[in-house]
Amino acid sequence: MSRRQIKRALVSVSDKSGLAGFARALAGHGVELISTGGTAAALRADGLDVTEVSQVTGFPEIMGGRVKTLHPKIHGGLLALRDVHAEAMEAHGIAGIDLLVSNLYPFETTVAKGASFDEVIENIDVGGPAMIRAAAKNHEWVAVVVDPEDYGLVLSQIAAGGMDAETRRKLAQIAFARTAAYDSAISEWLARQLAEQGEPEPPRRRSFAGTLRQKLRYGENPHQQAAFYVTGDKRFGVATAQQIQGKELSYNNITDTDAAYELVAEFGAAKPACVIVKHANPCGAAVGDSLADAYRKALACDPVSAFGGVIAFNQTINADTAQEIAKLFTEVMIAPNADAEAVRILSAKKNLRLLTAGGLPDPRAPDWLVRSVAGGLLVQNRDNLPITRESLHVVTRRTPTEQEIDDLLFAFTVVKHVKSNAIVFVNDGSTAGIGAGQMSRVDAARMAAMKAREAAEAANWPQPRTIGSAAASDAFFPFPDGLLAIAEAGATSVIQPGGSVRDEDVIRAADEAGLAMVFTGVRHFRH
Repeated sequence: MSRRQIKRALVSVSDKSGLAGFARALAGHGVELISTGGTAAALRADGLDVTEVSQVTGFPEIMGGRVKTLHPKIHGGLLALRDVHAEAMEAHGIAGIDLLVSNLYPFETTVAKGASFDEVIENIDVGGPAMIRAAAKNHEWVAVVVDPEDYGLVLSQIAAGGMDAETRRKLAQIAFARTAAYDSAISEWLARQLAEQGEPEPPRRRSFAGTLRQKLRYGENPHQQAAFYVTGDKRFGVATAQQIQGKELSYNNITDTDAAYELVAEFGAAKPACVIVKHANPCGAAVGDSLADAYRKALACDPVSAFGGVIAFNQTINADTAQEIAKLFTEVMIAPNADAEAVRILSAKKNLRLLTAGGLPDPRAPDWLVRSVAGGLLVQNRDNLPITRESLHVVTRRTPTEQEIDDLLFAFTVVKHVKSNAIVFVNDGSTAGIGAGQMSRVDAARMAAMKAREAAEAANWPQPRTIGSAAASDAFFPFPDGLLAIAEAGATSVIQPGGSVRDEDVIRAADEAGLAMVFTGVRHFRH
């Protein structure tokens, strides 16, 4: 394949960013412009000569614009192999189209703004994807552009004498990826509609797609390649965040930041909350009278692990909070926003990556989580079942106090975001000890207690904060030993799902230890 000159271009775009300058430059190179109604009107308004598609096809746009480019004179012009199909082109009056410039109806943004079902349906493009696929298939002869950011590349190629083979192939790959992502967005939207209507079965076919946000230096380890792709879902977090300062995010930064922000969002925005994450596990979480207070309480849980961690807040970062953060080496900080004084203070920490996400994600939203395994994908909906006071079932002789219930609910919220097996101790609205990722629930309890003792010794406290705490387990206790380890650490109340064949033994052990225990009926495994 050699360079192909661009003599005739079909331009039909929904996103008109940069269109006027691009089209004017094409015309300046002697390129004939063909266009559809709305795009043609925009180009004429900029003083350009345009041939309407209806003039090419001899057929008017009909059905409110639903049918306009689906015609042999358009698709023949895009699909024709000029050295093979010349006779057919001449016989049917088909002229070749050398460049297709097309982006699609704004389906994803229409869904994101909460449009009605009928409006979303009308924003499913049919003719655009058909043309894009035709041009991309025939990239030996035709160049296709679906992103305004590639306009400059096309113009530089035309100025150099035509579109070279490598560029045409690269643009074809981008084009097929765009139509695939577009179809995936439509498919996923329809799947959500069906689920909301009570469809019990998962879709027989599923499709997932993303757009490159950032090429990463490496993955979890330096020998692994990695990149960050964003989907069309509007969920506040690292994918929507603006990076105010700091080095580029790494693969591990992104996973930790996502984990931290998802947990802090569980507490809403009414009361200041802070979460500190290290290697995808929270090492501290707290609510407080202010963000700075919440941060200090979260840090106290495990200050050793917090070094070089990720910190998430649920409210706008202010100067007081920034001054506290500046005392410790932190990799990433994320919040809905940050005020000007906080940004100024944190600017002295050149390596700190400061992100503002624009809002909090909805922890109750019915999003899908996707995880790859060898040869396949595992898909599940987010663990978004709320646990409230009304959900709790007291199973011991002693009923928990109101303060204990507050801490139990806090602990059960945090334990949902800790790798299993997981045990979390909470005292007065902040974590006192966290045991994560253990093969034994007993070991998880002992690790959490050990962390609490180490924090107390480092701070010269008279006793670890597990004394008088509430404890949460992400799954039931198969034997009383895990519960007894919690009691030995000084907890006075426990929250767990229940459901073990030995529940009665565990309840009896709790009564003997004087614990108040509640069952939720909900498990929070996290692998």
